[in-house]
Amino acid sequence: MMVRRHSAAPEALTEVILLIFEVNGQLLAAGDRLVEHLQLTNARWQMLGALALSPSPRTAPLLAAAMGVTRQGAQKQLNLLLEAGLVTAEPNPGHARSPFYVLTRKGESLYAATERVQRAWVRPLIDSIPMSDLTAAKRLLEAMSERLTAAQPLPAAKSSRRVR
Repeated sequence: MMVRRHSAAPEALTEVILLIFEVNGQLLAAGDRLVEHLQLTNARWQMLGALALSPSPRTAPLLAAAMGVTRQGAQKQLNLLLEAGLVTAEPNPGHARSPFYVLTRKGESLYAATERVQRAWVRPLIDSIPMSDLTAAKRLLEAMSERLTAAQPLPAAKSSRRVR
């Protein structure tokens, strides 16, 4: 009987992916708790961050693409931020129905508050993690992101249901 030897790399990467899913859930829950006292949700905090860190005003589709969410999801959060006076919609000469979104002073101030809260929260998390591990983790995640971005779409799964 021939024993097939499989590379350990696919299994190791699968374990990393599953851990990323778990950590993502933990980060989303922690984010909600961190900014709850600022009357924000994690989703709105992420949108504020995307706008604050963007070198130029962005449209909903550009923000959605940068964040890896749907345009509708980004638009929903932008609408809530607009209602709260945290962002403004500026005219887009290239597309009348897709305005540029910009943080207001209130939005900038609130984002600065979230940064202070996040910095205080993250300090104890990094106490026992060597910088070399953080750098290696960042490189790994960047490489995975680049490969996923460049990857061809997966073929559609074949249905196990028979068509008569």
